[in-house]
Amino acid sequence: MAITLPDARQLSDEVLDALRLRAVHGCELGFPEADVADLLGIARETVSRWWSAYVQQGPDALPGDRSGRPVGTGRTLSDEQAQHLQNLIDTNSPEQLGIPSPLWCRRAVQDLIRKEYGVAMPVRTVGAYLRRWGYTAKKPRRHARDQKPEEVQRWLNETYPQLAQKAREEGADILWCDETGVVADAYAGYGYAREGQRATVEVPKPHIRINMISAISNAGWLRFMTYAGNMNGTLFLAFLGQLLRGTTRKIYLIVDRLKAHDTAAVRQWLAAHQDRIELVPLPTYSPELNAGEYLNNDMKGNVKAFGLPHSKEELRALVQNFMHKLLHLPDHVMSYFLHPAVAYAAAG
Repeated sequence: MAITLPDARQLSDEVLDALRLRAVHGCELGFPEADVADLLGIARETVSRWWSAYVQQGPDALPGDRSGRPVGTGRTLSDEQAQHLQNLIDTNSPEQLGIPSPLWCRRAVQDLIRKEYGVAMPVRTVGAYLRRWGYTAKKPRRHARDQKPEEVQRWLNETYPQLAQKAREEGADILWCDETGVVADAYAGYGYAREGQRATVEVPKPHIRINMISAISNAGWLRFMTYAGNMNGTLFLAFLGQLLRGTTRKIYLIVDRLKAHDTAAVRQWLAAHQDRIELVPLPTYSPELNAGEYLNNDMKGNVKAFGLPHSKEELRALVQNFMHKLLHLPDHVMSYFLHPAVAYAAAG
């Protein structure tokens, strides 16, 4: 990996004095001016100017002034304008500022610069500014538009801490429950191909799908069930019964607001088993707060890593094989709680 030398214009006067002496010493030893310049990270013209002055009048004639354009001069935006734009980007979405874009991309920042300062800046220059300001391109995290921030804060600061305290006092377990589906003909990975040619993946017949419901704890405990069709109250009750058969401790089951979790039959069953299990709903539109989301992502990324399944039976086997392995890997299950969005629930 190539080493990037600091801009000589940013060095102190003392360091520049040392560089001048080293430059003329290198020239005295017979090194080409271009090589000396490359080694010291300065312009060849600067080395030539120093060497000429030294040859003609000696060390006292070495130029002591700074040459070259000062850092920051010639830029379109002033430091104050740049800081103002960064503050806007850090604290607002594009839509909040009247810019039609779902997230901050180069074009959106270009529109912001035009809106704030009337400057029509090329997209490539916008990218250079973003890099200089410390921004990098990232795959966006999905965030529900209808999520209520105050509800999320109440969950993080009050609801969950109180639930955790209550579970400790009762000797109960807290589990995170979630449903997901895996289709056989979808693959989100990338593949290489010749320039100008598409990367092609052979897919099976469409509509091959397996669904799964799972529950995990921050201590590495895991239960799951695969099923066909849509989740409903009957399937959910079957899974709740499976959970109770696997432990003698009370369970607080954290769930999302899926209708299947709140049918009349489910409410009646829960009332009859309230000493064994209670449901705790997450804030609305907040899947990122559920550790089960990260198990689902891990499972989907692994079951098709070595090829797409050809049948529903093969897809089901891949899902079940992965999940059965997880049953014996509690540390791996616990790692899902290391994601920043669910670190609030990591084992203490």
